[in-house]
Amino acid sequence: MQAPKAPALSGDIQAGIGWRHPHYAQLLQQQASLDFLEVHSENFFARGGASLAVLEQGRALYPVSLHGVGLSLGSATGLDPWHLDQLEALVRRIDPVRVSDHASFARAPWGSVAMVHAADLLPLPFSDEALDTLCANVQRVQDRLQRRFMVENLSAYLQWRPVPGEQEWTEPDFLNALARRTGCELLVDVNNIYVNALNAQLQGDARDPVAACSAWLDAIDPASVGELHVAGHCEVNDAHGHIVIDDHGSRVSDAVWAVYRHAIRRFGAVPTLMEWDTDVPALEVLLGEADVARQMAQTALQQAEACDA
Repeated sequence: MQAPKAPALSGDIQAGIGWRHPHYAQLLQQQASLDFLEVHSENFFARGGASLAVLEQGRALYPVSLHGVGLSLGSATGLDPWHLDQLEALVRRIDPVRVSDHASFARAPWGSVAMVHAADLLPLPFSDEALDTLCANVQRVQDRLQRRFMVENLSAYLQWRPVPGEQEWTEPDFLNALARRTGCELLVDVNNIYVNALNAQLQGDARDPVAACSAWLDAIDPASVGELHVAGHCEVNDAHGHIVIDDHGSRVSDAVWAVYRHAIRRFGAVPTLMEWDTDVPALEVLLGEADVARQMAQTALQQAEACDA
């Protein structure tokens, strides 16, 4: 593992928001103070039309991060050539500051049907075979895009059991190995870590969720981290029991902010995205949450520098 990098200066802190349809026109008109915008790549795969025209207007004002949900990087059947073609065309057109997707799978053969897509982010087993598959697919994306790619950790509601006798990686070690073997960066979603820790606690894990998240972050190689995500989550009770859902539909909780501050002290002034995808609030609310992230990051870095002095 590479030596941890020193936290960057507080002046380098960047905060952005997910730019969703309800705010297309207002943000272009208001031109709010933001360091970058994030959009979902698949929403702009059309080679023309109103959505792509709006994105190009936004790109003229802000750096843009392309965040995908459909590459299915962990699928043993490989990547969808059409999907990769559309992503490459969008990257060439927008010239984003970062391009990312998730450490998950979604494509697989199903019965007599050639291939199906789950339209969801399904978790990977943390096995040697899954790591080989993920590395091969990530490398193919990087070769095609001719740029460094970024892979995000998942909020998962089920886990694979290892085959008897098979070595199982921890998630941080699995992601560290991915970054080391492919040269990709890691997009660390702080809320996803916390959701997983809360659900583990509901299933009997005695560890404090914030402490569990801090230990997870401490195991990640700081040199590989290129972006952080923060978001809200919710707890639901249904026929299947009590579970925490990563719904991106509310303000960031105090506990997630606590984990975020730990991440900043660990990784430095990494660009931070405020995600909000369901029950999207007024633009001012999103801008306020991005400001909170920026201020918290600055305070956390100052505290880290004071401890090192």
